Formats: sequence, structure tokens, C-alpha cells
Amino acid sequence: MACKTHSPLPHLFPYVSFSASYCDEHEGFFLFLGQDYIFVREFIPFVASVLLKAWKESDEGSDMEVILGGVASLHDEILWFKKEASKFDVPLFSIAPQKANKDYCRFLESFLSPEVDYTVAMTAFWAIEAVYQESFSLCLKDGSNTPTELMETCQRWGNEGFKQYCLSLQRIVDRRLKKATEEVCRKAEEAFVRVLEHEIEFWNMSYGDTLTS
Repeated sequence: MACKTHSPLPHLFPYVSFSASYCDEHEGFFLFLGQDYIFVREFIPFVASVLLKAWKESDEGSDMEVILGGVASLHDEILWFKKEASKFDVPLFSIAPQKANKDYCRFLESFLSPEVDYTVAMTAFWAIEAVYQESFSLCLKDGSNTPTELMETCQRWGNEGFKQYCLSLQRIVDRRLKKATEEVCRKAEEAFVRVLEHEIEFWNMSYGDTLTS
């Protein structure tokens, strides 16, 4: 059965508009930096579990290569967080995760079970990455008023290379959903929506609940 696939942008209008305005501000950036470092450390085993599911369930060998590229880039991402934290005197190792972050990390942990279908996990993986790419790319557009010291952050997730990586993930999701059962389609849809909900809560945490207030 073929089921409906998604482009992230229509679902993310409130979110990406919010994050674009966030680029104008310093307030919340340090909180974001510390909390996102914690999140990425939890994101690593999630991506590793998606890679394992691809090895067991994928009908296309190139899936593993795409996902493995994401796993490899996470090491550089951890180093980048440490560098940025040092630059802004953010004490990464003494920061406690806030509730929105804990909830999001628990959501990621739920995908580690071997019972979770590869297509469902892949949909969540793509959605998480696509949210970042769509959002931070707005901070690079003309008229975004992004402070110079935050441009490196926006470049990290808003660049063309990361966009192409996200499109590679989306092509995997599209291919898998075309062959998915109704139940898998439903679970993938739920995972997609949950990612967006957690992302909004995460950014609200960093910026004083402005998005949903």
C-alpha cells in the first residue's frame, strides 16, 4: 500500500517563522546550546539504532551509507558544541536537562526497541534533521538580521550540504512509505507529528514559551 508522504515545510510554518525571528536575538542562545548538546548525545544512539534497522530491514543497500554519513557527522557536532561552549563560557557538563529536553530524549529512546519498524524510525529521523535544516536556513536569508557571532550556528544546519543530506533522507522515507502497510503509515504519521510537537516545546524552552503563548 502506498501512503501519503510529507514535505516538512507546510507543517512547520509557525515553527520556522519563530526560529527565524530567534536568529535576531541572543537571549536563549546559551540555553539552547547547553540543552541541544544534551539532546545530541541522546540522538547518537537513536541514529545508531536506525542504522541497525536499515541493516536488517532495508530493501536498498545505499540506505546504510546515507545513515552512516549522519552517524559520522555527529562526532564533529559534539566537538562543535564544545568549541562554542568554550567561546561563550557555557558549562556543558554541569547543565541539567530541562523537562522539554527530557521528554524529547525519552521519545528518541522509544525507537531503540527492535520492535519499532525501520520506516517509522526513519521518518522520525528525517523529520528531526529536516526541521533543523528548514529552520536555520531561514537565518541565512537576506534580511534575517542574524548576529555575526551566531552565523556559524546557522551555517552549520542551514547550509546546502546539509540540505542535500536531508533530501537523501526524505527520498528513503518516500520510497519506504510507498510500500508500507496502513499500520506502518499510521505510525510514521504519528512519529512525524510527535517530532514537530517536541521541536516546538524544545524551542519554547529556549525562548520563554513565545511560540505557543
